Amino acid sequence: MTLAGIAAVLDRADLRGDAPEVLDASHRSDHRGPAWLFCAVPGARADGHDHAPDALANGAVGLLVERWLDLSVPQLRVPSVRSAMGPAAALVHGHPSERLTVVGVTGTNGKTTVTSLLEAAFAAAGTGVGVIGTLGSRVHGRTLPGERTTPEATDLQRLLHRAYELGADAVAMEVSSHGLDLHRVDGTRFAVAVFTNLTRDHLDWHGTMEAYLAAKARLFTPELARIGVVDLDGAGSRDLIARSLVPIVTVGEAPDADHRIARIELGVEGSTAVLEGPLGRIELATRLHGRFNLGNAATAFVAAVTAGVPVEAALAGIARAEAPPGRLERIRPEGTPTDAPRVLVDYAHTPDAIAAMIDAVRGTLVPGGRLVLVMGAGGDRDREKRGPMGSAAARADLVVVTDDNPRTEDPDAIVAAVVAGIEDACASGAATEVRIERDRRRAIGIAIASAGPDDVVVVAGKGHETGQEVSGIVRPFDDRAVVASLLTGTAG
Repeated sequence: MTLAGIAAVLDRADLRGDAPEVLDASHRSDHRGPAWLFCAVPGARADGHDHAPDALANGAVGLLVERWLDLSVPQLRVPSVRSAMGPAAALVHGHPSERLTVVGVTGTNGKTTVTSLLEAAFAAAGTGVGVIGTLGSRVHGRTLPGERTTPEATDLQRLLHRAYELGADAVAMEVSSHGLDLHRVDGTRFAVAVFTNLTRDHLDWHGTMEAYLAAKARLFTPELARIGVVDLDGAGSRDLIARSLVPIVTVGEAPDADHRIARIELGVEGSTAVLEGPLGRIELATRLHGRFNLGNAATAFVAAVTAGVPVEAALAGIARAEAPPGRLERIRPEGTPTDAPRVLVDYAHTPDAIAAMIDAVRGTLVPGGRLVLVMGAGGDRDREKRGPMGSAAARADLVVVTDDNPRTEDPDAIVAAVVAGIEDACASGAATEVRIERDRRRAIGIAIASAGPDDVVVVAGKGHETGQEVSGIVRPFDDRAVVASLLTGTAG
């Protein structure tokens, strides 16, 4: 692809200088490689235009800019570099998403689980599959470099191209609201777009739930997706459907769902249900716990079949799939005492996710014991969700409130906001014991020591994460490793 070829496709693009061949594109001035295009993105803290000389020193053969620069190099000027660089990178890499079956999953909660189940469904069909999301990027189980839940536009197109080169036929991808707002997926064609739910989160970025919904709805437009699959039981689903500009297939317990979930059975080893709809009566099984995960499994199944996976393969893959790391993941290493409580690590960090997680655990795993919950709230994020998180947590028997990722905020203030939510719930009738221990390791220790063999301990909020950010410094901290060391009495 030449710079002239890119200019011919982008809207309102002007080319100045020669039209060299372009083999790659990047928004990073320190990128290195042959014949690459530097995309000078203006940001909140830095303006990429100021770093163009560094990019040229590192081998860039041209610049994508919003204003002409006094540099003797081919330049392509566009109204918005952020909006243009995804389509430009897609051109450079030969539109990789059109050579793959890409399924994009968006929603406040459930994205990681649904993409993991989609991976299993594609793999069961013998399809080479890649995954892009919160847990990183991988193809055929092989980890690839990547940042963010939804990578920046130039990184995403390079990643999709690499997945294709490695033999992937399909990619299951988490699509965040930030990624949609910041045009990171522009230039990507999704065979299927999936919506799980919309609950309170990220309002520090979006400002209002309406703006949050509008960001999610961008995925359901003909420019990005061909068809949508929506969990009709998910909060915000009908509002999303009203905004969608592509055909929608629905799944859920709601009586008007296209694929209706019926005959639900929730158990310690997993869940089963019957799906009734265009495919007839389908028996669905999953090893994942809870009603909300049964909904995730049904949504993943319908999305997989919509994307072309045979029904039997999709069912088999989903039935075999384990929960993703840090999603109601049981931690019981060798050497755990027989009378130790069941301990789970979960990523729940919104009010609705905490409530759904508690429902799942109470419904199947705590038949005669207590539920002990360790939780906190992140700093430098939506402050107004902290009280509701506490209120949701008050459905546990004992809540040990601790630090999550305080980042640059006062941890005591964060804890106080969470505790205030618990106290509000107790004033309305909840009977919850509360303990405060800001040191997260000690808090987990308190929870395990307080629980008996019939009890369940859930350590919530960080899930798969392997670091804790305090005062702007990230230190190693893995809830799963800490739980394992406490259960076995080993260092860690």
